Amino acid sequence: MASKDTMTSVYTPPVPTDGTKRGRAQKVSAPAPKKKAATRGRKLSRRALLAINIASVLAGLGAWSLFSAIGVVGLPGPLEVLLRGGEVLADGTLAEDTGASLARVLSGFLIGSLLAVPVGFIMGWYQVGRALIEPWVQFFRTIPPLALLPLVMVTMGIGETPKIFVIFLAAFLSCVISTYQGVVSVDKTLINAARVLGAGSYVIFMRVVVPASSPFILVGMRIGLGAGWATVVAAELLAAPNGLGMRMQQAQQFYDMPTILVNVIVIGILGLLMDRLLLMIEAHLTRWQERR
Repeated sequence: MASKDTMTSVYTPPVPTDGTKRGRAQKVSAPAPKKKAATRGRKLSRRALLAINIASVLAGLGAWSLFSAIGVVGLPGPLEVLLRGGEVLADGTLAEDTGASLARVLSGFLIGSLLAVPVGFIMGWYQVGRALIEPWVQFFRTIPPLALLPLVMVTMGIGETPKIFVIFLAAFLSCVISTYQGVVSVDKTLINAARVLGAGSYVIFMRVVVPASSPFILVGMRIGLGAGWATVVAAELLAAPNGLGMRMQQAQQFYDMPTILVNVIVIGILGLLMDRLLLMIEAHLTRWQERR
């Protein structure tokens, strides 16, 4: 049986010396979790991030090789796809298809983004413009651009125009909503401070609203770019003389899995490179923004 001194040492909490209550003193103590959170939020170096990226790619290739080796749905291995990629690159097929798809995506994406930015500014800055444009934007945003492709092909033919138009529509709708959201999300304190300093509406718009909206615009452009690639592949599946999507449909008829994967990988690489380019532009234009 424990002695009275032992019981006292177990159950008696330390007496605070500053005259506060015991319960309150216990709640204030123990800042250890904050130190752990600060450690987890520490920023990694570029070399460490690059090493993680390389490890992730190697792990993906290893998983792909494993699935191919065990015969998952007839999936060809990385070496077989690489050899097939060398063949279509040597005969010029891959370069022709890549150039055709890239030209369509860039044309529709650039036209859509260039028109979406001013339209989004008008919607966000002027209430009359918002009332006129927003119903139409919301109406077409709920309709997938590919659902309009049969109508567009009937009215515009089967040339390059309908393909570029549906890509334009996909990029435009993504970017205009993001630009509009960026304008209406500008901190009112910044606008009021500019007015107090004597700035007019034009100066406020150019010096406050446009810089504050630029992160939203670039996010919308990145989303529109992804939508453009998804749209061009589907458009090329219907009617196109060349392109990565057309080549995948042709290979699917002959169950040519290596050719399909070659084109899929090319689309992924092009989309990744273009997205990284937009990220570099965003980092340059939004250097003032605090980043994690």
